Amino acid sequence: MYYCSNYTIAVLLCVVTMLCWGSWGNTQKLAGKTWRFELFYWDYVLGLVLFALAAGFTAGSCGGGAWSFAENLKSSSASQWVWPFLGGIVFNASNILLSAAIAVAGMSVAFPVGVGLALVGGTVANWFVDGKGNPLLIWTGLAVIVVSIVCNALAFKAKQGAAGGAADSSTVKKGLILAVCAGLLMSWFSPLVNRVVDMAFENPSPEAGKMTPYTAFFVFTLGVFASNFVFNTIMMKKPVSGAPVKGAEWFKGSLFVHFVGILGGCIWATGTLLSFVTAGTAGAAIAYALGQGATLVSALWGILVWKEFKGAPKASGVLNLAMILLFVAGLALLVVAGQ
Repeated sequence: MYYCSNYTIAVLLCVVTMLCWGSWGNTQKLAGKTWRFELFYWDYVLGLVLFALAAGFTAGSCGGGAWSFAENLKSSSASQWVWPFLGGIVFNASNILLSAAIAVAGMSVAFPVGVGLALVGGTVANWFVDGKGNPLLIWTGLAVIVVSIVCNALAFKAKQGAAGGAADSSTVKKGLILAVCAGLLMSWFSPLVNRVVDMAFENPSPEAGKMTPYTAFFVFTLGVFASNFVFNTIMMKKPVSGAPVKGAEWFKGSLFVHFVGILGGCIWATGTLLSFVTAGTAGAAIAYALGQGATLVSALWGILVWKEFKGAPKASGVLNLAMILLFVAGLALLVVAGQ
């Protein structure tokens, strides 16, 4: 099984996590030109499960022994499955809300608000799990990130306010509410999975009652897949915008649009698995927090590539710049906190 034992390399892999988590939303934006996000999401979830299996039988199996994916999966019990499976359910509920927020408000708003809140809550929860990192620097870094989130929300509000109209006011409210709810839920998926992940990789075999990151991640994706039949079905029947969507419409999609959705799931899954693999070296709180720097990546995609703030007043530009600078400062404090 591959794992990372060097702190510097672990941090670099956490940066890859950040890029993956901040970039998968581009696949939704791309597919969204002709495809409802509820239909996109079925392919996205399929991509998660396929990637987890592929990673388990490759990187998760190299070297063989008790740490190998198949061996650990076979020896795991139902009581071990509960936590990562529950983590998958919690994540799926939050990510569907985040996808809805992207559809309503765009990447440059949904991610900074939703994922930014998840960063704060998840970092605190993970820190209480393993206690790694300088607490003063962690709290200071998180406080700076909270201020950056507020700046982004104000930038979006200023943009919509300049456009005027009751419909714009409703969009502001709906987009922010969806993003906040997504963030509050997303705070908990990583601590739930890490509860059963053995991070002492130097041992000859996983601790009794523990899983390898690859096994736990696979079980996590099963939780996402199973819960999707409930959460996404509800979303299709009661969409946040537009008319209800019928499941039969999924079969009418082109190979390209299905591929884009699966690719989105694989991109996110790559970042998530790296977060679990590096948690033992960087610390669960630091690995999670650096990965959630995706907020900054996604905001830049939304602002620079998708032009989501085109025509916005100067105040929005100033607030977004403040958001970027503050977020970078907060992440820097978190990196130092882990050393």
